[in-house]
Amino acid sequence: MKKWMVLVIVGSLYAAGISAQADTAPVSERFPTIPPFTLQGIDSSTSITKASLSERKQTLIMYFSPDCDHCQHQTEDMLKNMDQLKDVQIIMATYQPFAEMTAFYEKYQIASYPQIKVGRDTKFFFVPFYKIRELPFMALYDKKGNLIKTFQSTTDMSKITDAFEKTSKKKG
Repeated sequence: MKKWMVLVIVGSLYAAGISAQADTAPVSERFPTIPPFTLQGIDSSTSITKASLSERKQTLIMYFSPDCDHCQHQTEDMLKNMDQLKDVQIIMATYQPFAEMTAFYEKYQIASYPQIKVGRDTKFFFVPFYKIRELPFMALYDKKGNLIKTFQSTTDMSKITDAFEKTSKKKG
């Protein structure tokens, strides 16, 4: 009787493990449009949401950490290439403390780039939604808000701009 009971318990745990692993795709693949997010804005009193985005514009959502060297390099590269991203709205989100976010914002003079919005992901929404494993993480969306591509880790700007251009040409 004990052997059967152990076998049933082990079998149940095994089956539960298999079913839990069956759907390992990020939520973003099942719902491939800009998600309904809310970020605490840089002034701490306003929010950045999906509803506050401009319609009919390509969107880049970048998840970063202000103290991450890779994120800093990606930001520097992105700012150097803003002429190629002039028609893209950029949302930079972090979970790190508000003071670190504002120091990053000031260091890179992001206020000089009106198409960039920086906010704090206080609800820790983006990491499980995209299954973020490496920073910086970027999700690219077309003008209709459909997911084009995601990038984990530092990404050459040519790959990002090429992804946006290919989508514009297909739908343009």
